[in-house]
Amino acid sequence: MKILLFGKDGQVGWELQRSLALLGPVVALGRAGRDGLVGDLQDIEGACATVRSLRPDAIVNAAAYTAVDKAESEPDVARVINTAAPTALAREAAALGSWLVHYSTDYVFDGSGTTPWTEDDATGPLGVYGATKLAGEQGIQAAGGKHLVFRTSWVYAARGNNFAKTMLRLAKERDELSVVVDQVGAPTGAEALADATAHALRVARQDAGVSGTYHLAASGETNWLEYARFVIDRARAQGAAVRVPADSVRGIATRDYPTPARRPLNSRLATHKFTSTFDLCLPPWREGVARVLDEGNT
Repeated sequence: MKILLFGKDGQVGWELQRSLALLGPVVALGRAGRDGLVGDLQDIEGACATVRSLRPDAIVNAAAYTAVDKAESEPDVARVINTAAPTALAREAAALGSWLVHYSTDYVFDGSGTTPWTEDDATGPLGVYGATKLAGEQGIQAAGGKHLVFRTSWVYAARGNNFAKTMLRLAKERDELSVVVDQVGAPTGAEALADATAHALRVARQDAGVSGTYHLAASGETNWLEYARFVIDRARAQGAAVRVPADSVRGIATRDYPTPARRPLNSRLATHKFTSTFDLCLPPWREGVARVLDEGNT
């Protein structure tokens, strides 16, 4: 199975280079591209030409515009990367009879209620980022080819920037921290996402009927405050030079921490469709976070 991977330098893309290699040769591209191959999704025609020249059995798109707040002031750039490019890649994949794997987000929902979102629930993004990701999903579906769209949440990894790293840095610099307490979701490791993707793609090779949209996130739920305290307490137990006392990490409401883009309060994702279709277990979020912290990479 020949695989073309876009977004190799991101958190998920970096792990995918490892996991996808078990399925066959992987051509992994970042924004800079290589050997005349285009990996920058702002150059849609160049990326499509790369697909046509390589004729892969699967295209895995781990590239995205993920700057949620910045997207509010750069909607055109976000639409190119999150909507137009995935749609174009889906059309190329359909023309070749290839699979397209794409990652989406809990931000396609409006964050209301307290029940985990299912794949069939009505969407309602609150900002440009979520709207462009949803439009990308719709473009992929309209292309009519074989696809796996994985909606996930609160991604972290040993590599790259993420919430856990930010909390550890601030905990070493400050005497107190304020963290949002009323947004609920599941921190999901890039390593687990990559491994689950490889398994799902292996199944898909044998059964085109699994084509569709799935929720793929760690099991369990938490809020940003609990998540921050878990990270800081774990680091302190390992002897890290954490300055902020445990009782000085306090919770605040989303309304008291204004940002350019609105965040969904309920980011819970129901994953039964994924686990039952692909016969996988998604570990609790604490296990993945603890592993990254214990390795000393965060």
